[in-house]
Amino acid sequence: MKNIKTNSLVKGPIGIFDSGFGGLTILKELVKQIPQYDYIYLGDNARAPYGNRSYQVVTNYTTQCVKALFDLGCNLVILACNTASAKALRTIQQQYLPENFPTKKVLGVLRPTTEIVGNYSKTGNVGILGTSGTISSMSYPIEINHFSPHINVFQQACPMWVPLIENNEHNDNGADYFVKKYLDLLFEQSADIDTIILACTHYPLLIKKIKKYIPAGVKLISQNKIVANSLSNYLYRHPEIEKYCSKNAEIKFYTSDDCLSFDFTANTFFGKKVKSKHLEII
Repeated sequence: MKNIKTNSLVKGPIGIFDSGFGGLTILKELVKQIPQYDYIYLGDNARAPYGNRSYQVVTNYTTQCVKALFDLGCNLVILACNTASAKALRTIQQQYLPENFPTKKVLGVLRPTTEIVGNYSKTGNVGILGTSGTISSMSYPIEINHFSPHINVFQQACPMWVPLIENNEHNDNGADYFVKKYLDLLFEQSADIDTIILACTHYPLLIKKIKKYIPAGVKLISQNKIVANSLSNYLYRHPEIEKYCSKNAEIKFYTSDDCLSFDFTANTFFGKKVKSKHLEII
């Protein structure tokens, strides 16, 4: 694939990618904090969920979706998916971009969160709640150790939470069983946990229920505001990238699956009506 020269870049939207719907919570906060930019959201719903797939499959799927967003004019793409950030980002940044798109950038949601968690915990005990894929990757303990080596990290996979949310069952009483179950398993590992990272972009929709079953004073860190703050700072610190981000306050939505189904569920995450287009991922 032919490399793209710097002077060939033209202004384009910021791409937001997720395997499904959770990244819409990131996009919602980005639009709130820095609404002047154009955004394209791509959900690879036809192949979701990514959580239990292998590193190679997640990397292949994520790379294809990044390429699709580049083809739509994006010069900067945010992997608003913890599984993709944990399993694919490093390969994309270190191998795919230098070889194919050296002037374009891909960022993830994992590093902005792990950079600051040490500022929150007083006991030095942090809990991670995520999908099975994110937890098994060990990416959060590794990254947190890099920035805050004094922090003890305890992880708990919550495989039922995403299906509950995507089937709009997360506000019903039946969801309480699975919320309490995984939180109990987390605190069985350490009663001294005082900070919890919601390491899945779906999980902000469960915050009210999570707060019912955690000890008073435990801090919940939701990624949407952290990632939005981080991107805003990143664009300020990198004017050479920011100048290629178009500013018409326009948002477009794409899905690799059925548009009507995507639009119906996306409303829950984005907080307003969504009108998507189908995009074939190859």
